[in-house]
Amino acid sequence: MKAVPSPPGNINSIEGPLGCFVLFEHCAVCRSCCHIEPGYPPLEVVLLESEKQTLGSVCMVTQCEHLGPQGCTLGAQKPLGCELYPLTYDPQPEVFHFDQACPLMPEYQRQLSDPLSEASAHLARMTARLQAVQATEPGFLHTNFAADSDYFELKPLVPPSPKKKAHR
Repeated sequence: MKAVPSPPGNINSIEGPLGCFVLFEHCAVCRSCCHIEPGYPPLEVVLLESEKQTLGSVCMVTQCEHLGPQGCTLGAQKPLGCELYPLTYDPQPEVFHFDQACPLMPEYQRQLSDPLSEASAHLARMTARLQAVQATEPGFLHTNFAADSDYFELKPLVPPSPKKKAHR
């Protein structure tokens, strides 16, 4: 099921200093992951226990209530399920997937070949967070993946192959 509309604008128009592509700056422009198309059911964001205590619940009927003009207004309190996006994680068999509707994915995938890129940093940060969650709230991982599987068109994330060193 596709829950988000096609993104407005041109993803290639977002560039940072020196012309490099700033991956997640595009999220504040696109914002489609925080909108629900008419005719689709509301999306209840799966929350960790600590997030439930702080936020109560996050349910998107037409648009996330925390979506501001520059993107998410929650800052450091952004739920893990939202921070993880455009990825989701299947704890059995321990595989990341991505939402095929997210316009960032071709660039995200391309950036994974550079260990210093924003995508590589995001994936490393999410891997570390998910390892901690696996130890404390393993049910979250299963519930979040089930919700994402029901709502998004997912495809396994294929990490880039390590570059082989040239033989001299």
